[in-house]
Amino acid sequence: MSVRCGANSHLLLWSWISLLILGGFFGISPVLSKLWVIWTVDPLRSIGVVIFAAGIVLVFHVWRQNGWELKGTWWGLLPVAAAFSPVVLSERFVFSWAAGNVKVSVLPYAFPVYLYASGIVLLIAGVGIWRRAWFPLMLLLFVQPVPQVLVQFLDVPLQGLSAHIARSFAALLGLSPANGDLLQLMFTPSFGMFIAPGCDGMRGAITMAYCAMIAGYLKRVPISRWFMYVASAFLLGHIFNLLRLCALVAYYKVALGHSALEHFAKQADYMIGGMLFFVATFLFLWIVFKKANVASAAGELSPNEATGNNWKATSWRTAALAVLVLAAIASALRAKEASPASLVLALKRGEVTAQDLNDRIPPQLGGYRLARAWQEWTDGVPALEAAAYTLASGDEVEIGLWLPPSDHSIETSLLIHGESPKIREVKEITTAAGQLVPFSTAFYDDGVTDTFIGDTYCSPSSCQASDEYKDGIHFAIAGAKDYATRGKRLVPIFFKIQVPHSGLSDQAAYSQLSSACQDFLSHVSFPQLSQRFQ
Repeated sequence: MSVRCGANSHLLLWSWISLLILGGFFGISPVLSKLWVIWTVDPLRSIGVVIFAAGIVLVFHVWRQNGWELKGTWWGLLPVAAAFSPVVLSERFVFSWAAGNVKVSVLPYAFPVYLYASGIVLLIAGVGIWRRAWFPLMLLLFVQPVPQVLVQFLDVPLQGLSAHIARSFAALLGLSPANGDLLQLMFTPSFGMFIAPGCDGMRGAITMAYCAMIAGYLKRVPISRWFMYVASAFLLGHIFNLLRLCALVAYYKVALGHSALEHFAKQADYMIGGMLFFVATFLFLWIVFKKANVASAAGELSPNEATGNNWKATSWRTAALAVLVLAAIASALRAKEASPASLVLALKRGEVTAQDLNDRIPPQLGGYRLARAWQEWTDGVPALEAAAYTLASGDEVEIGLWLPPSDHSIETSLLIHGESPKIREVKEITTAAGQLVPFSTAFYDDGVTDTFIGDTYCSPSSCQASDEYKDGIHFAIAGAKDYATRGKRLVPIFFKIQVPHSGLSDQAAYSQLSSACQDFLSHVSFPQLSQRFQ
């Protein structure tokens, strides 16, 4: 009878531990909510949801292989409390390093996830399991799989390079930008495919690299070969994507003028890309799994026969965890009730329609009347709201706002289309009510059109050019409500004017277009426009 009672009490304790572990995720719910938006809105970072699941599963895999040890330590409460602190204190602590227009978060969103998982392992399983599960726990630091600094220094330049390669290959096939065929191929979706966004294959390369990282851990390969697998998978993804781009250009050459093939272009993109990446994946896995019986770099994960579980101490530590979890859940529920949904959540839920966004655009700015308004969409969510204004003379100026969670710029968009500015400078321009607003401006000349653009970041109170982020270490404390509602966020806003090539020198054309924009911008209140898109 006593044996049965002991077994029942152990089962009850395990059930209580499982419930608390799941409930504890409410303590990091603001972070998980932000990560979920990133995973579901940004295709480049969507692999993060798989990384999160793989890390959790592998932690339990290591724990199971060691006989479900219960040798926890009270020190595990510290990382759990640290993970819960943002929601319990209703504050977010932000540390960042900035250089130019590149910002790096010293405490990324993934860190509370890592702290929580590490704290649970230390508190319940013990230091031994924590050491053996080093890789799965480290994997949780990559649930935001692509840092913004990588996008700035690698993804954006590679997209520009890929666009140049595709343009050059198209020109080799006789598609000239002068007759518009090449521009139609590269940068308009009307033909059925839109090559430019993500054309460097970064999504596939990142996915293959993380799969190689996990495969190397599971195969327990030496660290040198492990690194080689990850680097090779990353490069293979880019190389095969270049083959995909060239194959699509060739398909375009063949399909041009044949309506049946033109309407099949998007499916052809999927078929060509799918076949190429299937071949790439097959080749990679064949090379990786051809090797067998390799020494472990991750450490042998043999079961521990003598678990030496201390049920009484575990019960007390579980009770202490319950106090933290209940405090975090209560704080998270209060924050959710007090904070209305941010714009990005409203967009994802369908609460803000395309017409709602268009209605936020002023119908007239001085003598300029609204000609049209439109959105650009990414995976079913509007990422950009844009509008074109015209004078009676016919001059047209575009203005656009990047919607959350985008932190983009028109200059970056042109760069990934393979266009580089001939003139670039930060310029202060007088806007509505005589307010000076700094813009990061750029001038482009492709021989067909002259283009002048400007980027700025505006909150309801002030504006700053994208190049005016000051270098150095920054520290700030902001209320969770501000971050939930984004009521004070910097909205990326741009203007753009494009005219037929004038034949003037670059500097003269730049000055001419700058003057043409001055009158339009003098009627725009950028802080007020920012307020409409918080």
